[in-house]
Amino acid sequence: MSDARRVLVVDDDPDVALLVKTVLERRGGCVVETAHDGPAAIAAVGSFAPDAVVTDIEMPGISGLELIAAIRADAPWMPVVVMTAHVSVDYAVSALRSQADEFLTKPLDTSRLVEVVTRLADEGRDRRAEAGPREFVLAIGAHPDDVEIGVGGILAAHRAAGDEITILTMSRGARGGDADGRQHESLASAELLGARLFLHDLTDTEIPGGGATVRLIEEVVREVGPTIVYTHTNHDRHQDHRAVHEATLPATRAVGTVACYQSPSATVDFRPTRFVSIDGFVERKLELLACFGSQTQNRSYLAPDFVVATARYWSRFGGGENVEPLEIVRETADLSTPVRSAAAARTTGERR
Repeated sequence: MSDARRVLVVDDDPDVALLVKTVLERRGGCVVETAHDGPAAIAAVGSFAPDAVVTDIEMPGISGLELIAAIRADAPWMPVVVMTAHVSVDYAVSALRSQADEFLTKPLDTSRLVEVVTRLADEGRDRRAEAGPREFVLAIGAHPDDVEIGVGGILAAHRAAGDEITILTMSRGARGGDADGRQHESLASAELLGARLFLHDLTDTEIPGGGATVRLIEEVVREVGPTIVYTHTNHDRHQDHRAVHEATLPATRAVGTVACYQSPSATVDFRPTRFVSIDGFVERKLELLACFGSQTQNRSYLAPDFVVATARYWSRFGGGENVEPLEIVRETADLSTPVRSAAAARTTGERR
């Protein structure tokens, strides 16, 4: 996982948003997303999970001060920097009363901007750590893109809820393309999600179901201490997927919640018993899958319309308009909790 600070910039003027984004990326080394109104910003707080937010005050629909209140309701630890072209005591008092952490005036002093945002992003990480993540999530796949296909939306919901995400990929997928290229794609997806990535080099199509695979998973389990594990189902035509499932069960025997996700090669015997809403996180899932450009051109199941249609299909069993299905091995954590905690993001996503 990259240590780059994650910043959300909110301004209805696209030129200002682009300027702030460019300065923070080039001079602050930040990963930056932009939103041009309040509802889009609330959705981005949920899906992008920034370390800090930089927002204008005067915007259509919902003001920057109203946005602060909405953010504080779901992420009270989140640092917020307010920008305005109006230099007045009244504006400063209003911003501070709305719990803004800093107040910057336009035209922006770019040096001051970088100093303030990077400092507050670091403080935001500390605040979030002090609040403590609710869950430590480990998602295990045989090949690059397996977990993003199976539980990409659920992982985005976990991230929005403040949970720590780790992805463990057992092979570099050499049979499905260039191994180095797929490694870079995996790293890009993990960074976008804000996840830690472990990428092993077991032989594609020859992953064993015991021995070395069990030991590799056990090593990550000891280091991460997951409370929730997602892995392949054994109801799958691909031998690597079945092998990873077989190895995961003994390696995670002390983990309270283990669930199996669907892959494109799952058989008709895949029988999910939990249907988790990913409303508000479908777009993030599509962005994660888009990182795997070497695969999207020749894998029809990675096409956005196919991904959305699959999520809509499973919604017939409940959970929301867009759903990812799970077979439950054992469950002590409520797997629907991450999505409920990101209610603001989900509601906005449904309106868009």
